[in-house]
Amino acid sequence: MTAPLIDPFQRAISYLRVSVTDRCDFRCVYCMAENMTFLPKKELLTLEELDRLCSTFVRLGVEKLRITGGEPLVRRDIMKFFNSMSRHLESGALKELTLTTNGSQLERFADDLYAAGVRRVNVSLDTLDEQKFADVTRWGRLPQVLRGIDAAQKAGLRVKLNAVALKGFNEPELFDIVEWCASRDMDLTWIEVMPMGDLGNEDRLDQYWSLKDLRRQLAERYTLTDLTERTGGPARYVRIEETGQKIGFITPLTHNFCESCNRVRLTCTGELFMCLGQEDRADLRAPLRMSDNDALLENAIRDAIKLKPKGHDFDYSRQTVAGQMTRHMSHTGG
Repeated sequence: MTAPLIDPFQRAISYLRVSVTDRCDFRCVYCMAENMTFLPKKELLTLEELDRLCSTFVRLGVEKLRITGGEPLVRRDIMKFFNSMSRHLESGALKELTLTTNGSQLERFADDLYAAGVRRVNVSLDTLDEQKFADVTRWGRLPQVLRGIDAAQKAGLRVKLNAVALKGFNEPELFDIVEWCASRDMDLTWIEVMPMGDLGNEDRLDQYWSLKDLRRQLAERYTLTDLTERTGGPARYVRIEETGQKIGFITPLTHNFCESCNRVRLTCTGELFMCLGQEDRADLRAPLRMSDNDALLENAIRDAIKLKPKGHDFDYSRQTVAGQMTRHMSHTGG
């Protein structure tokens, strides 16, 4: 039962992304509907159940744990979970405990996160324009997020910005965002918008801005050097020689990044998605609750990994959206 998790394509699964809640204090247009119906709280795994699930994955070889949502820091008593997970950092079984956040609660939690062993956070921020920020998040307030980033850096956390490339929205801010990150000693990753959720409300074709075009614009102003390093995720990186900063590109639509995929995603209800771009899933809540012994749970995890597909089917070719996922990003975890 101690054998590592290896999928059918001989990829070792060492990275688990865990959504601890589907709730969020923003309503970003590419992630959620404005009037979301959230899961009843009774359907969510308890923090203790999340601990047991994550600990089982760590025992089976997961070395990187990223906490997501929704917005993970709006989950009640979430620091109890982070503090509990820190024991795996102390033992050396877990190499990294981190989170992706919208930044709204960082001012409140940055010091506690650092104390729990978190050393890096990804902050999702698509614009530095206060009105545009309000538009894209519907409910968000930019000054609150900027204070959170300040607090995170002051606490000693390394901050990386994640920005979704949105055609006609943040194109004019490309260089402003890059240079703002450089001035703050923050790396930056650009992400292509993915065809998930209700396309009737937000047309992904109109939003889609190819990162090939974004990179071409960067190369017209800066000297870009390709980097071979990987951080356990799908991003490909360059260094901007003029600033020294690292820029990442997550391009599921113009470049399939699946060949080295080492990650799976666990939802707050105990569903395990073996691929962000496929609907295949496994129920881990049932075996978790059927027995206090972890044997059933471990077997269920191994059976799920055997079903991990080779890759996703996202495609924007021919002006249609193929491989569209009906679930919202907030369900699976960002």
